[in-house]
Amino acid sequence: MRRTRGMLLRLAMRRTPALVAGLVLLVPATVIAVGDYGWESWLTDGLGLIGGATGAALVVTGLTGRRADWIDPDTPIDRV
Repeated sequence: MRRTRGMLLRLAMRRTPALVAGLVLLVPATVIAVGDYGWESWLTDGLGLIGGATGAALVVTGLTGRRADWIDPDTPIDRV
């Protein structure tokens, strides 16, 4: 689990790979959510939700970039 988390965080740090990986996760999740397939079960629905949410987060990160977790209130506005 720790290696997977670290790999995901390193991926999110770079915009282009985050966008590509996000689209790779988001497209199949959307197809599973929209289509009605006979092989679908609660497991595929849950994995589709997890993949779709992770993909959407990576796409947003890839498009907008990272933001600071904390902005120091003592820092003047023009330096932010």
